Amino acid sequence: MSRARLVLLVLVLALAAAGAASPSAKLPGLMTGKGPWGANDGKALRARLQAIGLDALPREALKLHIHQRMAMLVNGKFVYIPAGIGIDKNFKFITELHTHDSSGIIHVESPVIRKFTLGEFFDVWGLRFTKSCLGGYCTNGSKKVRVWTNGVPVKSDPRKILLTDHLSIVVAYGTLKSVPMPVPKHFPFPAGY
Repeated sequence: MSRARLVLLVLVLALAAAGAASPSAKLPGLMTGKGPWGANDGKALRARLQAIGLDALPREALKLHIHQRMAMLVNGKFVYIPAGIGIDKNFKFITELHTHDSSGIIHVESPVIRKFTLGEFFDVWGLRFTKSCLGGYCTNGSKKVRVWTNGVPVKSDPRKILLTDHLSIVVAYGTLKSVPMPVPKHFPFPAGY
């Protein structure tokens, strides 16, 4: 392989890796206001999927089939994660990252084995999620976006968190005192998950 092709390949791979976890400020239908936030499964869902490189599948695909559970808090108040994220009932498609109910369980059901990130889930949802903003709630003094996985605070970019099987995630906006402590290390999953 020529040096020029090798450099181009490295550049393309680096850009692809950066795009998977970078904030997607220009996603179609991106919700940047204060909650409550719905499933956001309207006309913009298919366009968001194209923008982030996920598929509009005719049915669930189970070559990779894992689950995570996420809880969200805003200023100390629980926020439901809506049913139907990543599912369009009108156009009859589903994507690899979705929710079936408001339990906070994220379903990763993919026709290929690959890594998925928390940032990709928020992009499917169409809810702004960065190190400093959750929807319309952005860092303001001691109020910040804070994330824990399995009870451990995340210090790096939370969008890059890999969605692994039975990962417990807490996403909170507010002061540290507004988050109930200790943060749970593990959320329960129903039998068969």
